Parts: sequence; C-alpha cells; structure tokens
Amino acid sequence: MIPLSSSITNEVYTFNDVESELKPLGFKLSDNWDYEHGYFDYKIDDRVGYQFLRLPFQVTSGSLDAPSDYATIQMKEPFLLSHKYNPGLDDNVKEGNFRAIFDQFQEPVDKDASFPEEHVSTGREVLAQVEQALMTKR
Repeated sequence: MIPLSSSITNEVYTFNDVESELKPLGFKLSDNWDYEHGYFDYKIDDRVGYQFLRLPFQVTSGSLDAPSDYATIQMKEPFLLSHKYNPGLDDNVKEGNFRAIFDQFQEPVDKDASFPEEHVSTGREVLAQVEQALMTKR
C-alpha cells in the first residue's frame, strides 16, 4: 500500500456528487462498503494481480443504502493497493460449503502485495483528475 497526499483528504461531499464525478473517470464503488464507510476503486492493471487507486471515505450523515437520503461523506487519504491472487478455481472447496457457491476463486497470495513502480505515476495522474473533478463540488 502506498498512501498518497491529496487535496481531497478530509473534504466533505455528498455521496451522489462524488459518485457522479468519479464514474465517468472509471471508478466503481467497491463491493466491501457498509453503512459507515466505503471505497471508490479505479483498476490500474490486472496482469499480475490487481492494482488499484483506492479512495476511502467515511459516511458523516445519512446512509448509503437509502437512495432518497443524500448521504454526506468525508474523504480519507487515497492510496495505491495491490492484490496478488492465485489463478484458477479453489481446489479446497468442500461439498456443502455454502460460501463456495458465491466465492469459488483462490484466496489471495498477498492481500497487500508490493505495488509495481511503473503504475505509481498512473495512480498519481488519475488522482489529479479526481482532485480537479471534485474541486467544483467543495
């Protein structure tokens, strides 16, 4: 993980504003969000594991699961993240394992793998685009 200094750190926005600005740039709301926090992820590369620019946020009011409620979020420090996975399907799935119905892929080899140097500049460039896009929403 490589933390990145950013002008959006600790800034407060509506969730809808951030999402509408980030989607056209290629960001997705990470699957591991909950009612109190979440992440917007930009996939930089996936040839050897997955490399992401991750924008974490904390919900300060409202809720992410209520479309009529405009949640307010505070952005946290962005970072570059790398996950390295074993290719293929999980050979250790046991019959009757309910979780295996939904998650049949290998466990990560390294959830916090070293981040390839050649992608650091890409992450910084994309972050600069984010900062520019959100500047008008402050």
